[in-house]
Amino acid sequence: MFLVLAVLAATISAQAQVVNHVKWETSVEKISETDYELITKATIDEGWYLYAQNVLEGGPTPTTFIYDDSNGKFVIVGNTIEEKGRVVNDPVFDMDIPVFKGQAEFRQTITIKESIDRIDAFLEFAVSDTDQYLPPTEVNLTFEIADTVTKSDTSSQVLATESSANKADNDSKLGLWSIFIIAFFSGFAALLTPCVFPMIPMTVSFFTKQSKTRIAGIKNAIIYGTSIIVIYVLLGVLVSVVFGADALNALSTNVWFNVVFFILLIVFAASFMGAFEIMLPNKWANKVDSQADKGGFIGIFFMALALAIVSFSCTGPIVGTLLVQAASGGGHIGPIMGMLGFSLAIALPFALFAAFPGWLNSLPKSGGWLNTVKVVLGFLELAFAFKFLSNADLVLQLHLLERETFLAIWIAIFGGLVLYLFGKITLPHDSPLPHISVGRLGLGLFVLAFVVYMIPGLWGAPLQWISGFPPPSQYSESPYGVGNTKGVSGTSIELPTDAELGPLDLITFKEYEAGMAHAKKVNKPVMLDFTGYACVNCRKMEERVWPEPQVQQVLRDELVLISLYVDDKKDLPKSEQYISETTGKKIKTIGNKWSDFQIKHYKANAQPYYVLIDNNGENLNEPTAYDPDIDSYLNWLKEGIENYRN
Repeated sequence: MFLVLAVLAATISAQAQVVNHVKWETSVEKISETDYELITKATIDEGWYLYAQNVLEGGPTPTTFIYDDSNGKFVIVGNTIEEKGRVVNDPVFDMDIPVFKGQAEFRQTITIKESIDRIDAFLEFAVSDTDQYLPPTEVNLTFEIADTVTKSDTSSQVLATESSANKADNDSKLGLWSIFIIAFFSGFAALLTPCVFPMIPMTVSFFTKQSKTRIAGIKNAIIYGTSIIVIYVLLGVLVSVVFGADALNALSTNVWFNVVFFILLIVFAASFMGAFEIMLPNKWANKVDSQADKGGFIGIFFMALALAIVSFSCTGPIVGTLLVQAASGGGHIGPIMGMLGFSLAIALPFALFAAFPGWLNSLPKSGGWLNTVKVVLGFLELAFAFKFLSNADLVLQLHLLERETFLAIWIAIFGGLVLYLFGKITLPHDSPLPHISVGRLGLGLFVLAFVVYMIPGLWGAPLQWISGFPPPSQYSESPYGVGNTKGVSGTSIELPTDAELGPLDLITFKEYEAGMAHAKKVNKPVMLDFTGYACVNCRKMEERVWPEPQVQQVLRDELVLISLYVDDKKDLPKSEQYISETTGKKIKTIGNKWSDFQIKHYKANAQPYYVLIDNNGENLNEPTAYDPDIDSYLNWLKEGIENYRN
């Protein structure tokens, strides 16, 4: 009798120790009107560890949840999900075992069928330290449905949102710097046009002669340069204020905008090539000139404004192109950043040559080479015009400007530029060309090499250096190259229901529900690919990063790919159209639906945007965006898949 009492006392004492070593808390999160998550959090004493749910046979008692669904008022969905723990070599059992130290969290999704106030559960678990294994113990848990909070209110969701926001912010900063750099070099190109370049010595000489001292001349030139920057930045601000961020971001996929801008660029190209001059009304320039005669700071500012108006025939097409590209890629700040870079390149020479007037003697004389610069820009404008037309065709999926057609047009345009640079073609404002300069010959050879590089693309070559500009390889007359009918995998591919072949012949779902159902069936994680038909960076990822053998193997064999096109213009059925809870806008198209889905669930609206999730829609790691670093992207994929397996 005494022995029995002793054993009973030891068991009670051991169970008391277990309870003291692990403290349990429960809460409930509401996912939708019928779906909830039951959350169990464990706080584990220092020096102790809690065994995970998946423990090999012959090991310790795993953490086990049993939810009381005997009343039939709710249904358990899937298994209880635990956060990733660590694997230790347990000396008691002499085997590697997954455990938790410090804290652990378990989540179970349920679907409620009838009204219910609380859910009871039974929990069995065991703990250990490096020296001893305590017997398993049992705990009763209660989940109060009445105390439910929405998922967006939980700290874990806030942390995930903040992390995604930080990443998006970093990507945005990189995008803005790219806009600035491109705009700066565009400003330098505009500087070398016939409308601007001759103004440098004229303006600097004016300031140095009119100023009483050299310091005063430098000061006035700096004010002049600063005024140029202010004028163009104000233009960027005006574009941002008039259109707003939402409208600016939608420009790149708006069909009518792309068509209109295609026409504008054709007009700009014709102007640069000498067909006609695009000029602002002369009365504007006359009024500004009259203000410039007043002198002082106001007079200098109006001199800068006069330069902007007079040089519009050369700078206008470049500024227009820049504003559109910056607006569609940089939100509110994009046009401002673009105009800052452009105007800085224009303004710097005036200040520098005023400070060092001796440099003026080293400037090349104005002449026919300035018109050559203008014509070369015209050819570039013409090439970019067809990129905008291609965007419209891709979004509408009309297949009028497929990859081969686009490349043929570009080959013709840049081939024409080669003939022009070699002096075989002359245009209205060209000066006589007795010989070709070394610089012109070098540029011509470079463009010729580019033309030769593009030619194999007509027969299916990937052309990675210009990926994102031509339509993707699957959007062509011969997706696998001329004469080939098989996919890149070299074998016939059996497609699951509702799937289709995407880039690299990867099996792709374009509907979230269909893709998730297939993922559950084959027990694989999912990669959500938020993309767009007109998304340049999406094509760069698909044509530069995804083809790498290791990346392609993961995408093909180890996960289910769901590509959600945010610029798909096909209308949703009337019954599926709705008002967005996030933006308050009416969701009418398939693209609207997936864009709203991305904003609602991941607080992001950039493409490409990649999310690895499990079969219950839970993130496996932090989402990522455009990442041309192959090793970085591969590590991100492997991390998510490893988390799924654990």
